[in-house]
Amino acid sequence: MPLSTTLSDADLIERSWRDPEDFALLFDRHAGHIHRYVARRLGDDAADDVVSETFLAAFRQRRDYDTARPEALPWLYGFATNFIRRHRRAETHRYKAYAKVGVLPDAGDAAEQALQRASAHAVRRPLAQALASLKSRDRDVLLLVAWADLTYEEVANALSIPIGTVRSRLNRARTIVRDVLGSTDPTTEHTS
Repeated sequence: MPLSTTLSDADLIERSWRDPEDFALLFDRHAGHIHRYVARRLGDDAADDVVSETFLAAFRQRRDYDTARPEALPWLYGFATNFIRRHRRAETHRYKAYAKVGVLPDAGDAAEQALQRASAHAVRRPLAQALASLKSRDRDVLLLVAWADLTYEEVANALSIPIGTVRSRLNRARTIVRDVLGSTDPTTEHTS
């Protein structure tokens, strides 16, 4: 079996200490996940840049990775989130634009996006407005849970914050979004 299917992320990272080319297997395994998440937040053009920056930073800091954690995806989402923060102004403008047209970002194809525009749900505009109004740190936590499907512990690891902080930020974000949407829980709201 190839290394990409038999080794954990931690094993691949550790192997890359000796053979840097093994890190490419980690990229192959997770770049799609990171790209989809970033594209939903910033758009495809910025996502390409953020994915590159994410994996470059991860490669440079691979010796600092805690190999006791077999899954590196939360660690990678942490890098991506830090780079997204640099694009925060663009992200907020993006949500405000979506609030006007009623379509939330998605990494789907052009036909799917056209279909979404044609049949936009009433909840999308208020959701986009609510996302734009959140503090960036609260939005980061909410979207890592809702769009990246990370657990509270994985979010805490990704953002290097205590799990209690994850809970309080998520609660604050959910409350704001729930107030805008009525009683809809934003972490269960799917846009596709």
